[in-house]
Amino acid sequence: MTASLSPASAVVFAYHNVGVRCIKTLLARGIQIKLVVSHQDNPAETIWFESVADLCRQQGIPCITPDDPKAPELKAQLADIAPDFIFSFYYRHMLPLDLLALAKRGAYNLHGSLLPKYRGRVPVNWAVLHGETETGATLHEMALKPDAGAIIAQTAVPILPDDTAYEVFGKLTVAAEQCLWNALPDLVAGSFKALPNDLSVGSYFGGRKPEDGRINWQQTAQQVYNLHRAVAPPYPGAFTDQAGQRFVIGKARLFHGDAANLPTGLHVVDNVVLGVCGDGCALHIIELLMNGKVVTAQELAAHLSLAA
Repeated sequence: MTASLSPASAVVFAYHNVGVRCIKTLLARGIQIKLVVSHQDNPAETIWFESVADLCRQQGIPCITPDDPKAPELKAQLADIAPDFIFSFYYRHMLPLDLLALAKRGAYNLHGSLLPKYRGRVPVNWAVLHGETETGATLHEMALKPDAGAIIAQTAVPILPDDTAYEVFGKLTVAAEQCLWNALPDLVAGSFKALPNDLSVGSYFGGRKPEDGRINWQQTAQQVYNLHRAVAPPYPGAFTDQAGQRFVIGKARLFHGDAANLPTGLHVVDNVVLGVCGDGCALHIIELLMNGKVVTAQELAAHLSLAA
C-alpha cells in the first residue's frame, strides 16, 4: 500500500475580505494553516470588510497581529513552524526576504490587479480612477520589490462604466478566490509554470490620502466621475469646498443634459444638484453629504445663495 502524503502546510499573512476568502480557499483545498499573521483594526478607518481574526477564532487557527513583520520574534516563530508555503492575501506590509526564505516550497502573494499593471497600493481604486474597463487578481511569487515576482495565475473581471471601487472590489474578491483555487493543485504538486512579470510594461502606484479625493472641477466630467467612483463610500469620498462648507459626493452619475452655460462647481437646477466640470458637462449628484448628513437640493440652494 502506498503511504499517503502529508498535507502541505502554510503560514498566511492576511487581512480584509480577500484575506478571509483566500484562507477559506486554502482550507477547502486541504492546506494546513499553522499560523495567520494579520493587522489590528485601525479605529480611524471605516471597517466595512470582514475580519480575518474572527475567521481564525471560528476555525481554531492561531492568529497574531505584530506591528512589524521584520521582528526577530516573528522570524523565529516561522522558523520553528518551517511551513511549506507562505501566502500573503492583502496584508499591508512588505515581507523581508529572510522571512520569505523560510517557506520550503515558496512564498506567494495575491495582488488585486492584472500584473504588471497597477503594482503597489490600492490597485482597485487606481484602476477605477484611470477609467480602466478590466482588472483582476494575480497570484505571484514574492520578491524584494512589491508585486514584482513571477506570475503564477491571473483571473480577470470587468469594470463597468458606473462601477464604484467598492463594487469592483467585490468582484475582485471572487476573482482572488477563483485564481487561488485554480492554481493550488499545480502549486502543491510543484507542476506550475510561472510567467515573467515584465515591470517595464507595467505601472506602480502608491497609497492614496483623503486629500487626493479633492475634486478639480476644471477636469472633464468623466475624470471627475471616475474620481467619485474610485473613492465613493465606504471610502472617504470625492469632496469639494464651496460656500464655506465641505461637501462629499455620496452617489452620482453622469448628467446627459446641457450644463455649458453654468460656471464650474456645485449648482441646483430645477431641484437637481449638478457638479459642472471644465468641459461644460456635469455630474448629476444624487446624494450630497455635509458633515456626514445628506443635504437636499433645497438646503444646498440656500447655502449657495447665502454665499453669493
